[in-house]
Amino acid sequence: MFIGEYNHAVDTKGRVSIPAKFREELGEHFILTKGLDNCLFIYSSDEWGILENKLKQLPMTNKDARAFVRFFFSGASECELDSQGRIRIPANLREHALLEKEAIIIGVGTRVEIWSNVEWEKYNSDDNLSYDEIANKMAELGI
Repeated sequence: MFIGEYNHAVDTKGRVSIPAKFREELGEHFILTKGLDNCLFIYSSDEWGILENKLKQLPMTNKDARAFVRFFFSGASECELDSQGRIRIPANLREHALLEKEAIIIGVGTRVEIWSNVEWEKYNSDDNLSYDEIANKMAELGI
C-alpha cells in the first residue's frame, strides 16, 4: 500500500525521483498516466491491469465512458526507474499536471500521485476542501 507525502525536485529533463518506499511495490515497470484534479497517477503493472479490466467493462455506446477511457489510456506511458530511482515524465504529462521545478509525490493506497507543489497547495486550501463535508459524504457511502 502506498502512503505518505514527499517533496522532490523536477530536473530540466523532466525527471523526478520516486520515493524509495514506493519503488519496490511499483516493480520494474509501471504505468504513469493523466490523473484527475491536475495530477498524475502511477499504477503498478498489477494495479493497472485491474483498472484496465474495469475500463474494458464500460459500454462503448456511452459517451462519458468513451471519454473517460480515452483520458486514461491516451495519456498512459510505461515507465521504469533509472539507476538513481528517477522516472522521466513526458512533456505532455508534465503539462497536464502543471509540473515545473517541484513535485509532491503522495501515496494513495493502490496508486501514487504526482502533483505540482502549487496545485497541491491549492487542492489542500481551506477554500477547496471541507473535511466535514467530505466525511459526511463518505459516511453516506458506508465508510
